[in-house]
Amino acid sequence: MRVRWPLLATVLGIGALYVAYPYVTLFRLGLAIRTADAATLETLVDWPAVREGIKEDVCDLGGVNAPTQDGGSLPPFGASFISGIASSKIDQTVTPQALVAAAATTPAAEPAKAIRGADVHVNWAFFETPTTFLVSLQARGQADPIKLEMDLQDGAWRVQRVWLPADVLSNNGSRT
Repeated sequence: MRVRWPLLATVLGIGALYVAYPYVTLFRLGLAIRTADAATLETLVDWPAVREGIKEDVCDLGGVNAPTQDGGSLPPFGASFISGIASSKIDQTVTPQALVAAAATTPAAEPAKAIRGADVHVNWAFFETPTTFLVSLQARGQADPIKLEMDLQDGAWRVQRVWLPADVLSNNGSRT
């Protein structure tokens, strides 16, 4: 019986650390954004995967498969041209540096908000699978939430996918 208690305590301790780990990563992500730490953002986010996901969302939103005025759809060349422009714009704007710059930009008329950081709060965060963690973030002024998917890779939680609200995607990259 004496041998079981240390073993049980160890297993419970490891389990508690495992459950807390993605929440700690989420806290570190928020702290990196608030403190303009692009290097930490680089390690916590899989930027190529996030950019690819946003490109898919922009294409699905209607930028590539949108019907033309005559009721048809864009010809293959037109669709690939629009897709290429959107892809290039996303590659340029979805970066750690752009995220830091967007978070640091606050209107001069509202200096108190600069102290509090971005007006974003977590709606919910939970495990979808043992290696996938989902987060819903609500930004002030946005009707729809921003959703994140973090995956456990090589012992570290990293953001793999971001779903932005349609109104943010349709702003043609004017917001990050």
